[in-house]
Amino acid sequence: MNGEVPNIKKWVVFYPVYINSKKTVAEGRRISLAKACENPTCVEIADCCNHLKVPNAIELDKAYPRDFMQRGRVRVQLKKEDGTLSNPAIPTRKQLMLQVAELVPRHPGRTKKQEAPSTSSTAGSSKSGKGGRKKR
Repeated sequence: MNGEVPNIKKWVVFYPVYINSKKTVAEGRRISLAKACENPTCVEIADCCNHLKVPNAIELDKAYPRDFMQRGRVRVQLKKEDGTLSNPAIPTRKQLMLQVAELVPRHPGRTKKQEAPSTSSTAGSSKSGKGGRKKR
């Protein structure tokens, strides 16, 4: 890079809404519901991009236009200045979204968060019995 700051304005924009399974296509989701992950954050997406060896930059002050309460986005460099791919395994933004959505649930910060509620939910669901709709 020769010590100079890269021009991130030309990089691809990646909002967490694009891979959020809680959102509909009308609300901004861009991949299938089966492949999407639940409530990803900018930091998780950036960490996954680092794992995939794709240059990225987090912009926490930016908001998604359709849902301006959702703060933050990630800029990703898919192609270098000369036009070659940063990571040959990820040629398109759609492919990047699918790869990141696959990695986010296995993010170290996320696995710790989900372990605590899962133990309480298994204890609460042990009182199963008769319930639901009555047969006619």
